[in-house]
Amino acid sequence: MRELSKSIPRRLRDPNFISKYFVGSGVDIGGLPDPLSLYVELFPLITDVRTWDWEDGDAQLLAGIQADSLDFIVSSHCLEHLVDPCEGLRNWVRVLKPGGHLIITIPDEDLYEQGQWPSNKNLDHKHSFTVNKQSSWSHKSINLFQLLSEISENVDVRKIEVLDATYRYNLPNYDQTMTPIGESAIEVIIRKKTQTEVLNGTNRVTSGQQPSPYLRRYFNQYRLDYQSMKSSNDGFVPFTCEDEL
Repeated sequence: MRELSKSIPRRLRDPNFISKYFVGSGVDIGGLPDPLSLYVELFPLITDVRTWDWEDGDAQLLAGIQADSLDFIVSSHCLEHLVDPCEGLRNWVRVLKPGGHLIITIPDEDLYEQGQWPSNKNLDHKHSFTVNKQSSWSHKSINLFQLLSEISENVDVRKIEVLDATYRYNLPNYDQTMTPIGESAIEVIIRKKTQTEVLNGTNRVTSGQQPSPYLRRYFNQYRLDYQSMKSSNDGFVPFTCEDEL
């Protein structure tokens, strides 16, 4: 179910994946047999990416990787194999640099396991995952909202998305990840906060650095135009004029 290549074209359509998330030095956790390193030329801001798999040790611990040492971590369909996903996520966040990103893909329990537990599609799955259901048919279900709230105070959740654009709901109980296009997963992107953000109780904020005088001309003109527009409408109730055009 790894098949990272299925999601690569979709990711490249999102400029954030190229310019914001996959930047610098990273680790691909559980990367075999389809590691990110096979596609690294599609991510020009990656300087290097290491694959971490069975032979490197327990992915739940990442023993040997120093804290605050990585710019990004990507993990496609590994978290569901960990004995303790919460501890795993805490260690994954531990090795990220402040400001670094963690990009995770895990199976959606309704789209992949489809109401059957233990999973009859992957017997090594130790947990199933849902975004935020009030109850689940799986006694090993993990609610992502709750899980992410328990990781750390220095986690900034940037994205949670069910990946079902190519999922065919009209098919019977069938592992659609065996098809060339089928996705039945949840994608989560989190960012490790800086110490300043943690102390101030904020997520990412602007730096406060002034742009160059040349660029300030345009930013200030936006403000002047907006003020002029408001002034020209003074005394009129918005969206009430029905005069012919």
